[in-house]
Amino acid sequence: MRKKQSDATRIIHTGADAGLIGKTVNPPVQRGSTVILPNAASLYDSGQVTYGRAGLQPHAALCAALADLEGAAGAELFPSGLAAMTGALLAVLKSGDEVLAVDCVYAPTRRFCDKVLSRFGISTRYFDPALGADEVLAKTSPETRLIILEAPGSLTFEMQDVPAIAAAARARGILTLIDNTWGAGLYYKPITHGVDISVQALTKYVGGHSDSFMGAACARDAALAQTLRDAVWQVGWSTSADDAYTMLRGLRTLPTRLARHSQNALAIADWLQVQPDVIQVLCPGLPDSHGHDIWKRDFTGQNGLLGFVLSPGPQAAVHALLDALELFGLGFSWGGYESLAINCDPQFDVRKFPPAYTGPMIRIHVGLEDVEDLKADLATALAAYAAAR
Repeated sequence: MRKKQSDATRIIHTGADAGLIGKTVNPPVQRGSTVILPNAASLYDSGQVTYGRAGLQPHAALCAALADLEGAAGAELFPSGLAAMTGALLAVLKSGDEVLAVDCVYAPTRRFCDKVLSRFGISTRYFDPALGADEVLAKTSPETRLIILEAPGSLTFEMQDVPAIAAAARARGILTLIDNTWGAGLYYKPITHGVDISVQALTKYVGGHSDSFMGAACARDAALAQTLRDAVWQVGWSTSADDAYTMLRGLRTLPTRLARHSQNALAIADWLQVQPDVIQVLCPGLPDSHGHDIWKRDFTGQNGLLGFVLSPGPQAAVHALLDALELFGLGFSWGGYESLAINCDPQFDVRKFPPAYTGPMIRIHVGLEDVEDLKADLATALAAYAAAR
């Protein structure tokens, strides 16, 4: 007979081994650092999860869903989209390696390459996003280990011929990595086009509600997936069970939300094309947009992100436009249900091949609001720009 135990002992142990009451739509949220193993032999069994930082039920379910969505051999989670990018880079690079990155890459990725990788003897060079596959490969050197791609490009929506670059790189033994946040794994599947690592900021479209951070890196083959897994474990990244659950929940409605974003964005893009002070609309889904042929070949949809170039005007007029917006919030992220706007010109100074626009450039994220209300908001803002020019 078990010895009678004190309240303090029973409070700690009672109910700890209760089984699941029933099957729910989504997996249960397991919050835990310590993992209780079944026997002594399991303590050092690398085939088992022995510590909660490796991820429990919601993490495993999210990784499996993301790998399935992107056609990957495996997926790993990181605390943010940038952490997924930097983590993937650290996983495959070593001192003496060189990175060749498209010049329109996400600015924080560029900052990591220039300010952190450089400290560890890893150099980075940038290439014009307008270059074709042969021209990109001509820029490589014997030290080039990895090519970073991003299509459409951050802020300016340049398209690269990703399948051609990936094929040419593989023939030379060079890895390719792409920031696939724009396509969200739904509208673009880089791994099926030959890319080795596809990175997403799940913070944006997968989460979809601008209330949590997470990133993911998906690998083309099992060996590379293990390399990413080892990096997560060795460096000490972890994500919370609640955030993993939130991302998994968001993933379930991703097709429905993106379809509405696409519908609204294309309607706004068409409307912007006929506005007097808009001289260019940057939207890959528009038939007359530069790079549309590549986009149409490789992508299956337009998301909510687009840009437009204004007639020449001073910074004060740009600020007047932005300050006149009511439905479009002023914020740097995107991918949530809400509409957002920023002016982009201050970010072009760091580029080796800056875009040559004749006027200020605005980037907007078209949310899920009624499109006629969004047009009215933009019309008011464009009127404020015209008045301040």
